Amino acid sequence: MDGMIGWLGAAYIWVKAAHVIFVIFWIAGLFIVPRYYVHHHETTPGSAEDRAWIEREDRARTIILLPAMLLTWGLGLALALNGGYFAAGWFHAKLLLVILLSGYQGWISAFGKKLAAGQRPLEGRTLRILNEVPGIATILIVILAVVRPF
Repeated sequence: MDGMIGWLGAAYIWVKAAHVIFVIFWIAGLFIVPRYYVHHHETTPGSAEDRAWIEREDRARTIILLPAMLLTWGLGLALALNGGYFAAGWFHAKLLLVILLSGYQGWISAFGKKLAAGQRPLEGRTLRILNEVPGIATILIVILAVVRPF
């Protein structure tokens, strides 16, 4: 069983479980925060509703997104090192997608600051389309991690 191989030893299965848990939290945050932005975008800057969305978004980014992303990365890198995956083609593709997803998180954090400042630089329709990025990335990442097609 590959769970007992590598420096993680018997802890491998627990590290893997924790990785999956924090991936779920991270992706949930990446689903909800852009959806918050869609609703926030429709408010009047400076209104009570605008301020409520700013607070919700900030809490989701700081309590869910950032910690979940950092734990996903840390646990995922531990699993990759343990399994020697850095030489595998599927892992390179997965790692690239995770890097891009992390960049997307950086973008949504910056966009939230623009909304908080009263700016509305994108149309609502564009926000709805960008809201699909985490779902598409998740599909591809899961296929790469589970199927390992190359």
